[in-house]
Amino acid sequence: MKLASVGRIILKSPREIELMRAAGRLVNRVLCELEGRIRPGVTTAELDEVATELIRSAGATALFQGVQTPQARFPFPSSICASVNEVVVHGIPDARPLSEGDVVSIDCGVRLQGYCGDAARTFSVGRAAPAAQELLDAARAALELAVEEIRPGKRWSQVARRMQRLVEGRGFSVVREFVGHGIGREMHEEPKIPNYWSRGAGNADFELVPGMTLAVEPMITAGQPEVEFADATHWPVVTRDRSWAAHFEDTVAVTESGADVLSDGR
Repeated sequence: MKLASVGRIILKSPREIELMRAAGRLVNRVLCELEGRIRPGVTTAELDEVATELIRSAGATALFQGVQTPQARFPFPSSICASVNEVVVHGIPDARPLSEGDVVSIDCGVRLQGYCGDAARTFSVGRAAPAAQELLDAARAALELAVEEIRPGKRWSQVARRMQRLVEGRGFSVVREFVGHGIGREMHEEPKIPNYWSRGAGNADFELVPGMTLAVEPMITAGQPEVEFADATHWPVVTRDRSWAAHFEDTVAVTESGADVLSDGR
């Protein structure tokens, strides 16, 4: 069957969207299970073991495990990304125990029955300091705002501007180098989905159309927006000023009436 498309953006049928919802439901289950296990003394490697077993037992595969990039020294080795404090994305789970007051972003993606789901949440370890909680609240609010704003006929630039205005209005910064993406049979499809807007970004703009499926994922920092690789592996991405970061993501379908979140557990 020939897939409908807008440019290079592949539109999904109602059946495909329901298959993606099943994948998103599993991602949500993993994130909820890990949230209940996050506490001081737990390691992100232990969290990865739990996620790996949940994904395997559901008959799915972890999207991130084995991914290779041109810069990276080796394929990504884990089922989840676990990014602590100043790590923005692509943190590799390890044996370092989490400490009271840390924040940890868990990004989980799966392929189930040929379709992908992807979502991320940032959690506090124990009780969050007020500044850290404000950071998490701002990132979550940016994602919620995007979901509220998504509707057919609107251009993504309109949504991105509002997300950026919210984040910067609360005193935080939006990461430029990493953005959201289309998703479907593949983890990364067109279009690229920035969480900010500038005059030079016009070529990335697109109109929201029913059938689009998008991984919307604001990444914000408590300091400046610039990021860099943490080490020579070229996997973990950290804030250049080592301020803390937060990352929230959902897989969302554009419908005739607005947004349908496919990774909310329904």
